[in-house]
Amino acid sequence: MINLALIEDDAGVRERLETFLQHSDTIYCQFSCDSVESFLEQSGAAAPPQVILMDIGLPGVSGLEGIRLVKERMPETDIIMFTVYDDAERIFKALCAGASGYLLKTTKFTKITEAIHNLHAGWAPMSPQIARKVIDYFNHPVRTPVQSSLTAREQEVVTGLVDGLSYKLIADRLGVTIETVRQHIKKIYRKLQVNSKAEVITRSLRGEI
Repeated sequence: MINLALIEDDAGVRERLETFLQHSDTIYCQFSCDSVESFLEQSGAAAPPQVILMDIGLPGVSGLEGIRLVKERMPETDIIMFTVYDDAERIFKALCAGASGYLLKTTKFTKITEAIHNLHAGWAPMSPQIARKVIDYFNHPVRTPVQSSLTAREQEVVTGLVDGLSYKLIADRLGVTIETVRQHIKKIYRKLQVNSKAEVITRSLRGEI
């Protein structure tokens, strides 16, 4: 069972999605909130959800800022942005802030549950329109690769991130523990002076590391 938090200020959308999820045998809507502030208050000392489906255009703390706040408290929780916005700027701000997926609100509920399962399995779900924008972005001419300060093993971890693998799947691929992968990730962040795996992936795909 995947524990999910839904953060959406449109009561109609939130209630319809929550009702739909009540019929799922594999996803449990642990929290249903209309703001980031409400979610952080409600979650309190409870076990954090595994996945958060969060709007960008929230009242008070925005969804983009909410990513940072949630990740500070719940670093292992994956976040899918759920929004009407499909402009490149918001997409990459969300991904660089730490979001693991990006779905438009036109997405069918069945596809949303599929995306939640895919994310939990280690992939990065995106609406087709969003994926197209990401592909177009990386189709720009690639810069000449610079000499990387990363070790061979750290490069393997980066490859795992680019392949869309979770920390667990990277650990399985390399034959190490999840804690070892986390230590490599911390060193990679420090060496590259970044704060999220999306930034690592972006720099790798653009040939900058």
